[in-house]
Amino acid sequence: MDASTTDLHPDYGPSGNAKQPYGIPWQIVTPSQPLVHVTFTYESESDPGPYPLSSSTPIENGSDRHAIMVNPSTCALYELWDTYYYSGGRSTAGSGAIWSLTSNALRPAGWTSADAGGLPILPGLVNYDEVSSGSMDHAIRFTAECTDQAYAWPARHEAGQDDGKCPPMGTRFRLASSFSLPVSECSAMCQTVITTMKVYGMILADNGSNWFFQGTADSRWTYDEVDQLKQIPASDFVAVNESCLRVSTNSGEAYQPGTEGYKRSCG
Repeated sequence: MDASTTDLHPDYGPSGNAKQPYGIPWQIVTPSQPLVHVTFTYESESDPGPYPLSSSTPIENGSDRHAIMVNPSTCALYELWDTYYYSGGRSTAGSGAIWSLTSNALRPAGWTSADAGGLPILPGLVNYDEVSSGSMDHAIRFTAECTDQAYAWPARHEAGQDDGKCPPMGTRFRLASSFSLPVSECSAMCQTVITTMKVYGMILADNGSNWFFQGTADSRWTYDEVDQLKQIPASDFVAVNESCLRVSTNSGEAYQPGTEGYKRSCG
């Protein structure tokens, strides 16, 4: 992944158009939102729906065209890739997944989602509200140009090539605890992201540019808040073997430090 010569790149932030900032948009929907049928390219690996997709659903700019919707009343997360909304039941997408936010269940083995790694997208995004609060308690989604024909827990799908030098989907990389940036070059928002990368790391979720990590499309991001994070060298990350944290092959639940399960499995 060219780690020795590459710095991290936040794949979100101001675009020059306040109405269309860079990043992946998402939308909260209500139970009254009509549900529509979506026709999928990868139908056999997609949840049939229906989905709360409409003409007002924000769709990511660029080739991926992700659409993400959350219904808090039902604790359901809907995610689509390569999304095109058309009225009259003609909407299409490359693939789609519906996640229960009350469950740790993963996709069936070998299934994609709206992401090549078969993972949910929204939980891995750098979120403005979390960062501004000073605490972001989850791993961050990122991409690499080259991925292997394999996947590691918690990923469920690969979209790579037969090359052992490339990491498998789902690999977690963590920032070295010794890395630091002075406050003069890295504000409180920047420091929060760095702390997250040290504690929770980043998970390889899709093919794309090396060491690009994704965040929400939000007009509140400033150029400084984004540009300060471009000072983090990829060479300061290490791959993490987290196999002992796995509670179950088909679950994203992880043993937490200090628990009996953690002591038994990880020593």
